[in-house]
Amino acid sequence: MERFLNRHIEFKLGPWYEALSTIISEKREFLDQTKGNFQRFKEVVESLPDLVPSKIDLRGNHVIVGDEKDISPNGKPEGKKDLHEKLAKLCPWRKGPFNLFGVNIDTEWQSWMKWDRLLPHMPELEGRRILDIGSSNGYYMFRMAAENPLFVLGLEPQSSFYYQYLAVQKFLRRENVFCLPIPHDQLPRMDQYFDLVFCMGVLYHRKSPIEMLKGIHDSLRKGGEIVLENLVIDSRKNLCLFPRDRYGKMRNVFFIPDLLAMESWLARAGFNHIRCVDVAKTSLEEQRKTDWIQTESLKDFLDPNDPTKTIEGYPAPVRAVFIARA
Repeated sequence: MERFLNRHIEFKLGPWYEALSTIISEKREFLDQTKGNFQRFKEVVESLPDLVPSKIDLRGNHVIVGDEKDISPNGKPEGKKDLHEKLAKLCPWRKGPFNLFGVNIDTEWQSWMKWDRLLPHMPELEGRRILDIGSSNGYYMFRMAAENPLFVLGLEPQSSFYYQYLAVQKFLRRENVFCLPIPHDQLPRMDQYFDLVFCMGVLYHRKSPIEMLKGIHDSLRKGGEIVLENLVIDSRKNLCLFPRDRYGKMRNVFFIPDLLAMESWLARAGFNHIRCVDVAKTSLEEQRKTDWIQTESLKDFLDPNDPTKTIEGYPAPVRAVFIARA
């Protein structure tokens, strides 16, 4: 497991260091004895070569770590081919893209498009204590890291995404970025601690969305902010869709609010200064099938005769970003 605990993070976490250290010790013991996907992905990451990148770029569309010459200084392609094969064993790669020592990981999501839509409205990141709930492989955390936050703590319980993060971090070695393989509800109460919480693409998977928002609110210092991205219905009628069975072939989608309902949820959870800063229909350019996933993607989730609807007949995915203060 990534060495999360050190004197730097102990200083940054203050009184919550002990509570987190207990969880981290438990997770480290679990990962040391794990089987199944966690063990399979762990072996892949442990087999990755120890490479020192000659360049790092966290500000472009790709998170770029290293150059092909760093892995194959003699010009032979074997090193890059071996790295490509190992990284492919961590599929599916959802968020990105990445370029690791010349290996271009063309992820399912062109995540830079969402990042670019958010940038004009982005709260201050420098020096901030940031929590990223559902951080996936860390793409957004690494983009945040370029702005010199005090630290970014990600939470990602899914095994493939967590080990993708560890693979990138093995090469990148960012001392202000950390990730724990736990869901948000396993994080100890850290009342009024974080300056900023990102919760993107998570809330519609929760059976009790307002309860989750209230927990996020309480973890923010006074004046701290949430950046919330969620599936929405593009209307302002204070309505909410509850799919009968699946939405876009996803079984774990519960409440999809319209814009006014989402603002009402945030207000009920205690937030103020609520702003909807972006509404965007998910396009086939932004989410599509690539060689780095082995599953279906957006095109397969839509009605082939009417792309304005999902395969189940619901409105096609629209995502909105809200920013609000505690």
